[in-house]
Amino acid sequence: MHDSSEWYNYFMQNSRHQRINWNLAPLISSSERSTILSSLQALQLGETSDGKNLMHTTRKYTATIEDPFYIDTMELFIQEKKKHGHQPGLYLDRIGETRIRHNWGDSLFRTIRHLNNSMEGWTLAVITVKRAAQLFYQSLKQATHCPLLREICTDILAGEAAHIQFLLERMQVFFQCKKTFARKGYYYSYLLFFQCTSWVIWLTHRKVFRAGKNGFITYHHKMIGKFARTLGCLQMATITGLA
Repeated sequence: MHDSSEWYNYFMQNSRHQRINWNLAPLISSSERSTILSSLQALQLGETSDGKNLMHTTRKYTATIEDPFYIDTMELFIQEKKKHGHQPGLYLDRIGETRIRHNWGDSLFRTIRHLNNSMEGWTLAVITVKRAAQLFYQSLKQATHCPLLREICTDILAGEAAHIQFLLERMQVFFQCKKTFARKGYYYSYLLFFQCTSWVIWLTHRKVFRAGKNGFITYHHKMIGKFARTLGCLQMATITGLA
C-alpha cells in the first residue's frame, strides 16, 4: 500500500516522460482504419473529461480524511488521464480523421459520473473502465501493424496498470471501513456493476476486440479474470482475515 505522497511523486515524475516517437509515420491500412476508427474516436473523447465533478467529489471526500496529498495527487491523475486521451487524438489528426464531440457510450458514462457524488462509486467505475481499456488497447495493438499506433497502445497500457493500482488501493480503504457482515453484499454489487459495464463496453468496441482475437466469450472470461485480480481481492482479503 502506497500513501498519497508516493503516488504524487510517481505521477509528477511520469508526467516528464515522453515514450512515443511522433516522428513515425501513421501507416494504417484502409481495413484497419475501418475497424478501429469509431472506437478510437470514442476513446479519445472519453478521456478528455475536465474532471470538475471528480475534483468536487474528491474535495468533499478529502475533508473527511487526514491526507493532505490526496487532492494534489488526484489532480495529477486527471492530467495523466487527459494525456491518454490526447495521444489517440493526435493520432486521429495525423491520419486526417476528425475528433468527435458526442458518442452514446461516452454520454452514458458522463451522465453516470455526474449523478454520482460518491468517491467509492467513482473509483469503482473508473477501475472497471480501465480494466476494459487494458483489454481494448491490447486488442488494438494486436489488430494494427502501424508502428506509431502500437507505440501509443504500449504507452497507455503502461499507464493504465499504475492507474488501476492507485485506484485499487483506495478501494481497499473503502472496503476495510465497512462492517464485516456487509462486505459480501458490497462485493457482489461491485461484481454486478463490473459485469454490466463490461458488456456495454463490448457492444461499443466489439470490432476492435474481435480484430484483436477477443470474441465475446474470450472477452468475458478475460474480464472476469481482471475482476478477480483487482476487486475480487477485496473479498478474498475478508475471507482470509487480512482486511
